[in-house]
Amino acid sequence: MPDTLSLYELNATVRIHLRDALPLRYWVRAEVSEARTNYSGHCYLELVDKDEQSNELRAKARANIWASTYKVLRKYFKEETGTDIAPGIKILVQVSVDMHEVYGYSLTIHDIDARYTLGDMARQRAEIIRRLTEEGIIDMNRELSWVVAPQRIAVISSPTAAGYGDFMDQLHNNRRGYKFYTTLFQAVMQGAKTEESIIDALNRINTHVEHYDGVVIIRGGGATSELNCFDSYLLAQNVAQFPLPIIVGIGHDRDETVLDRVANVRVKTPTAAAEWLISRTEEAESRWAELNHNLLQIIDTRLRNERQQLETISRHLPLLVERRLTLEKSRMDYLVPTLKQGVSRRIEQHRQHLALLEQGIQLSSPEHILKRGFSITLKDGKAIRSAQELTTGDKIATFYSDGCSESQIL
Repeated sequence: MPDTLSLYELNATVRIHLRDALPLRYWVRAEVSEARTNYSGHCYLELVDKDEQSNELRAKARANIWASTYKVLRKYFKEETGTDIAPGIKILVQVSVDMHEVYGYSLTIHDIDARYTLGDMARQRAEIIRRLTEEGIIDMNRELSWVVAPQRIAVISSPTAAGYGDFMDQLHNNRRGYKFYTTLFQAVMQGAKTEESIIDALNRINTHVEHYDGVVIIRGGGATSELNCFDSYLLAQNVAQFPLPIIVGIGHDRDETVLDRVANVRVKTPTAAAEWLISRTEEAESRWAELNHNLLQIIDTRLRNERQQLETISRHLPLLVERRLTLEKSRMDYLVPTLKQGVSRRIEQHRQHLALLEQGIQLSSPEHILKRGFSITLKDGKAIRSAQELTTGDKIATFYSDGCSESQIL
């Protein structure tokens, strides 16, 4: 029977040879896929390495940071990067290789270079911003104009978040008593589902976009590492192209996230978002008051000018009336003789015409015709114009200039 080893003996042999073969410490680049801290203060990680082109997993290893080391490294890393060692970030760590008979292969982390993580985070944000810029959408939401006094606000937040309560209290109990109408669209504001949840809320708002003047995306304070979800291309793309102006107040003091960059307004906290809306309404009220004051001044000046003009006209009116009367009198003095002459000529013309008519009538009268040697024959009082009008036995009367004769037709 060949020599045999127990599993423990095999693992122990591997451990001895591994330590002999890799006795040094090595600087290793990796992405954190899991991170947890136990009650003793030790931090346990799962590190992965993915293909840059396909994003497929190429390697994976367990790692740990013992409590005494983790206490120092955690403080340093957070001060430098503004975030904790958390899933999704890339790190450069100094490790030693270890092998345990029960737990297997693992890495022990002794140091961490925060500059690498900062560079990677910055590269990710820069790449997203470059992509949005090339697509021509990065400033689309920033270029939208707010209504003069926004009152109808769609709010994206977690209903249980302290930041949401602060926002509502600040907005609805404002010092000027302005009325605002808010509708909450619930969303997850931290963790892996943040991107999907906020985009879903935006889609729900978009179905009733005509009911709102703007959108507020808010969350309260929290770990800075939780802000990584706001450096999302897909979320930034949706915010940048949203048809309503968006305020982002996600409670942080670190350098702006990609979401801050594309939003119409970026403020630090939910309370500051409420204050921005209140101040916007105050500005509108101030402008209205100024416009009202200016209008009253314009009206007052116009009335004063009109009054002065009226007074000036009143003072000059008697003189103007007198001048007008004099002018009209001069015109009458000129027109009356001319009118009289015209009337006289017209009367004379009519008189001459009447004389001609009278003369024509006289020349056409029976008396004048009889005096010229003509006679008029009547039958039953009617003038005879043709012999055919007479029959045998008719009695006729013939008139001359100097008398009349009667006769009978035979």
